[in-house]
Amino acid sequence: MDNSYSGSNFDDFLEGDGILEDVSARAQKRLLALQMADIMKEAHLTKTDVAAKMNTSRSQLDRLLDPENSSVTLDSLFRLAQSVGRQLRVEFA
Repeated sequence: MDNSYSGSNFDDFLEGDGILEDVSARAQKRLLALQMADIMKEAHLTKTDVAAKMNTSRSQLDRLLDPENSSVTLDSLFRLAQSVGRQLRVEFA
């Protein structure tokens, strides 16, 4: 039995299947959504509260936090961070 992925890491497997970028983007977006949920809980803020502070709708906030939607703008993320009193930090790893 030939296993072409033997000894490789999970990123190699995903790259071999051509889905590494998509999976990575979704994972980052899910992490962002989980962080925001923690921040909102700590600050006793609802999604409606945050949307109002961002001067947007709750449905737009839901799209911004949706892990399946990885196409967000830095401006939207910056406004999201500001709305909960945090700073946005973007870095290359």
